[in-house]
Amino acid sequence: MIKVHIKRKVPPQKVDDLRILINQLRSMTMGQPGYIAGETLQRVDQPGDSLVVSKWQSVDYWQQWLQNDARKEIQAQIDQLLGEETRYEIYEFD
Repeated sequence: MIKVHIKRKVPPQKVDDLRILINQLRSMTMGQPGYIAGETLQRVDQPGDSLVVSKWQSVDYWQQWLQNDARKEIQAQIDQLLGEETRYEIYEFD
């Protein structure tokens, strides 16, 4: 089992636009093989720092999702909106 941390910096004027795109991704993710759960967090001490924690049965399932064309399209919109690439960190359980 793994958790993927998806980190983004969000300017205040783009929060609502990002929320729409994140919700689209979340809806698509729910039907993906190997997906377990996810949550979106906003950092309290650093406004604009967003973290999505996504839980998957394995790295292989995550990689399949990462290669999904519809996901890539929405992710490209997110990166364009924010002006930088989203950062991914993958962690596995001990």
